[in-house]
Amino acid sequence: MKKNKKYMLSAAVLVVATIFACVTINIYFPAEKVESVAGDIVNDIRNIKPNQTDSQSKRPEGFFLKIRFALSPASAWADDVTNVSNPTIRALKEKMKARFGVLKPHYQKGALNEGDDGFLSAANVGGLNLKEKRDLKVLVDAENSDRKTLYAEVAKALKIDPGQIDRIAGIFAKEWQKPVR
Repeated sequence: MKKNKKYMLSAAVLVVATIFACVTINIYFPAEKVESVAGDIVNDIRNIKPNQTDSQSKRPEGFFLKIRFALSPASAWADDVTNVSNPTIRALKEKMKARFGVLKPHYQKGALNEGDDGFLSAANVGGLNLKEKRDLKVLVDAENSDRKTLYAEVAKALKIDPGQIDRIAGIFAKEWQKPVR
């Protein structure tokens, strides 16, 4: 009978350990990939080009780092290449680029606020007349609708659980909150 209890206890521990292992796997969230994608998408929408000059390559450390990287064993970098381009994302980016041109003066006046939730809101609209307020509200609503769809599409492209879309929006928020040039 003692032997049976030991086997039962061992089996129960194994089942519990397996359940915890599955939970750990399912809650993985690729924050770095989302940060990279968010930066690329926001910069593209705002027409911000990456800095063309690489000051580090002129320094000896940069040169040696490049050699070390080239000679280091290959790791799973192919898996890290993030592709979030699909027809829906491309169409959203084009709509948002066009809208950004109209929103930009409102950003510069301080009439818009980027929330920590990844969405846009009207802020200081005291200097706007009624028609301008209404037009701005329409723009903000359209932008937020597109952002909601964008976050869902990014989740789909990166194979992230739809329940994590709020986290994706929060990461995008940090990019949206960078000053508009």
